[in-house]
Amino acid sequence: MYENEKTERGHVGYEYREITVPRELSSLCRDSYPCFGWEADPNHEAAAGGGRVPRHSPAAGQRETVTLCFRRNRSIRNKAELTRLQRNFDSCVAELQALERAKTASATIAALVAALTGTAFMAGATFAVVAEPPIIWLTILLAIPGFLGWILPVFLYRRLVRKRTAEIEPLQEQKYDEIDTICEKGSRLLH
Repeated sequence: MYENEKTERGHVGYEYREITVPRELSSLCRDSYPCFGWEADPNHEAAAGGGRVPRHSPAAGQRETVTLCFRRNRSIRNKAELTRLQRNFDSCVAELQALERAKTASATIAALVAALTGTAFMAGATFAVVAEPPIIWLTILLAIPGFLGWILPVFLYRRLVRKRTAEIEPLQEQKYDEIDTICEKGSRLLH
């Protein structure tokens, strides 16, 4: 793939890189990093237990991540240009992650606002019913939007996620096309 010959003394100097990516982007990174002269670090995989990639358990609300370990010959040809292309690739991956988060961010905020508004109406209904004397008509009047505020966020969230996904998918496809172009340039530099 690239110059990986040993020096006269039989030594090859490597530089190493560890990246942590969401599980759904790990295959993309494994397939793309060799285009910039990187190869999977066999020493790290053996230490990790038979070639398994260490996994980090996700915190609440976060996606599961995978740590990938690579190595590259220090005396590789076109190293500066390959590093520049790799930075562009890393930037595209970060943008893909941001686009993925953007699918649900505004929908989550809208659903939470609707739920909190419903809770405020329910609090008003509760205060109206426990008042002396109880104001039943006000309780009913406030409870109806309160219940709607608790029921509607689920449907609101789904609708907004579908709408936002339809807007974002073409942008993600453009990023994947850009990644393909970057990887092709890197492969040409290696050969």
